[in-house]
Amino acid sequence: MNSLKKLMPWRFTLICTIVVLSLLNILSFYGLYSEKFYLFKVGNYIFPLMTLVHFVFLYVMCFKIKEEELSDPQMRNLEYALYFIFSFYLYKFGETIYKLFSVNQFEEHLIPASFVPMAIVMAVLYGLLLILGVMTYKYRTEMVGDYNFNQMNQHVDSWKS
Repeated sequence: MNSLKKLMPWRFTLICTIVVLSLLNILSFYGLYSEKFYLFKVGNYIFPLMTLVHFVFLYVMCFKIKEEELSDPQMRNLEYALYFIFSFYLYKFGETIYKLFSVNQFEEHLIPASFVPMAIVMAVLYGLLLILGVMTYKYRTEMVGDYNFNQMNQHVDSWKS
């Protein structure tokens, strides 16, 4: 992990995460089997809505690092929500890998020529998102600190001025 952190410092990890999330938000509307974008399917909006929590967490983490603040209960709650969303990312990664390896079952059907390349791109992006998520958690513990609220007053709201 240390060699990976030397290869990808915090800023680069942040920029990569934003780019990967943005690309996956666009690709969440793409139908692999039909080569079309489905904007009116309600299920396609689940991933972009869940990534909003990820974007907010990245914003809060950047703010904490820039202002050299310690972690607070609100950031902890965001990270706990992100743990659940991280499991959804893992599911989407597995689903994409399953679709990629099940293409041989549909040889008698007409599969678009872009199926395999797009499935590989999506699988790589989901895998990269998982790696970037773990690295973000590591950077949070190093740069912002652990969630140790025993020394802090629980009634102080650090997000209010």
